[in-house]
Amino acid sequence: MKNNSFVETDLNRAVEELDLELVTGESNKKIEGIYICDLLSNVIASASSGDIWLTVQGHLNILAVADLTDVAAVVVVEGNQPDQDTIERAKDKGITLLKSNKPAFELAVDLHYLGRN
Repeated sequence: MKNNSFVETDLNRAVEELDLELVTGESNKKIEGIYICDLLSNVIASASSGDIWLTVQGHLNILAVADLTDVAAVVVVEGNQPDQDTIERAKDKGITLLKSNKPAFELAVDLHYLGRN
């Protein structure tokens, strides 16, 4: 179910203000929603185009899911690191991949309030 209270925000602003590290791709885009999940089949079924997807996973399969769902960006959270193969393939596919040391829930709350300020 989509949270209709989310206010669209700039990914650039999120990168700057929420201490996200841009690993690959472009941050000049809009975030239209937030999706948190580590079960790839759920992400395929429920994430929406334009969402920012928060996950602890950093393996190659996240890129296939990101491509399929057309999310705006994937953030590997909790200080986890995307595999080197994942980084290289994300560059090749033009997928925006970021990292954060924050837990997914904390980052989601910060993203939610970012658009309101």
